[in-house]
Amino acid sequence: MEIAQRSRKALRLPGYDYSQSGAYYVTVVTRGRQLLFEDASLKECVHQTWEKLQSRFPQVILDTFVVMPNHLHGIVIINSETNGDVGAIHELPLPDGRAHRRQMLLPKIIGYFKMNPAKRINSLRCTVGASVWQRNYYEHIIRSEVELARVREYIQNNPLQWELDEENPANAVGAIHELPLLLLKERLCSNP
Repeated sequence: MEIAQRSRKALRLPGYDYSQSGAYYVTVVTRGRQLLFEDASLKECVHQTWEKLQSRFPQVILDTFVVMPNHLHGIVIINSETNGDVGAIHELPLPDGRAHRRQMLLPKIIGYFKMNPAKRINSLRCTVGASVWQRNYYEHIIRSEVELARVREYIQNNPLQWELDEENPANAVGAIHELPLLLLKERLCSNP
């Protein structure tokens, strides 16, 4: 008897080079949507790693960032004109075309970002080796200054919206990336 494998929707834009200059809106969610970052010490681990990204990746400029109880949002700006070694992430090789994606800068940044606080969080929680993050992450390519301003506003206002957030366990379960994308599309369409 053959077991059907669950197919996952591709989140990356096919053929897009995620090392090229531009602004990227990123959302990373905790495994099982656990409310890990209600604990101030765990939240601080995430903040410290975010702040160190610029020194690790000289091509990166960090923009607006917020840590919510079970996810985070941030804007990463890549300046591919800046010379810098993107370094390596120590993982097993990936099958098919995904290996090429891992050579791109944004996936390396997010991989590094997810790995480092996870080690510290697991150490603090005595859960060495446990998954802290969901396997993937959401990203959106920011294509204009107007869109950048709207994404910044969304991120800055996100803590004020927690009571209504679909990621709040007290509310209905929903996809982490759909709400911000819908809000962005709505605002872009309503303000030409």
